Amino acid sequence: MSYTLDLSGRVALITGASSGLGKQFALTLAQAGAAVVLAGRRVELLKTLRSEIEAEGGDAHVVGLDVTDVNSIRSAVAHAETEVGPIDILINNSGVSTTERLVDVTEESYDFVFDTNTRGAFFVAQEVAKRMLARAKGSAPGTYTGGRIVNIASAAGLRTLPQIGVYCMSKAAVIHMTKVMAAEWGRFGITTNAVCPGYIDTEINHHWTTESGQKLVNMLPRKRVGTPKDLDALLVMLCSAQSDFINGAVISADDGMAAA
Repeated sequence: MSYTLDLSGRVALITGASSGLGKQFALTLAQAGAAVVLAGRRVELLKTLRSEIEAEGGDAHVVGLDVTDVNSIRSAVAHAETEVGPIDILINNSGVSTTERLVDVTEESYDFVFDTNTRGAFFVAQEVAKRMLARAKGSAPGTYTGGRIVNIASAAGLRTLPQIGVYCMSKAAVIHMTKVMAAEWGRFGITTNAVCPGYIDTEINHHWTTESGQKLVNMLPRKRVGTPKDLDALLVMLCSAQSDFINGAVISADDGMAAA
């Protein structure tokens, strides 16, 4: 006897889908049967990913999105729902960081991080939730089956890390934002949860073989970093109908980093 999580018939919007975790999230949800909407600024990379998903028999669509621009958010969500259908799942993944000590943080670098990680994540979730709520209340067309919002926070939102203090602050805000969303929207069948990845090896941070990278790895509980695929099972579970009782959860996926 086998146990499967099937997302067939669901529409999932993934922000920051052009690379890193966002790309893996899109591949994973498509493999689980969802129609995926790939959203981000680097549209050509999104088109390449769409071709990759379609070559495997998946259903993928591309929409340009700048999460720092509320008008872009509204336009992208409207376009996605017009082209594909009501959004059932949101993977709120867009994120940026800087490396600097707090005394060196400028207004520009502070705004750069918070505009994407916190402000952007909030307004993307708000725009998608407005439509989920309208369907739940019967004031918008579509068969309501319950929404799933997964905010990608970070282990850095649960503990302080040197030289990325502003990033830590922005992700801590995402964690608290998740709990508030869960409290306000849960009674309408919308679950909102946060995933807090630890150090994951992606193309944008592939520096673990350097001296500083090895020093960091040796400080981790099992002296290793994760891969994007390590989050697959957790992601699909949180997006599935079987996760209906999980709401407002903040789940570490960091190989024990936050507990160390």
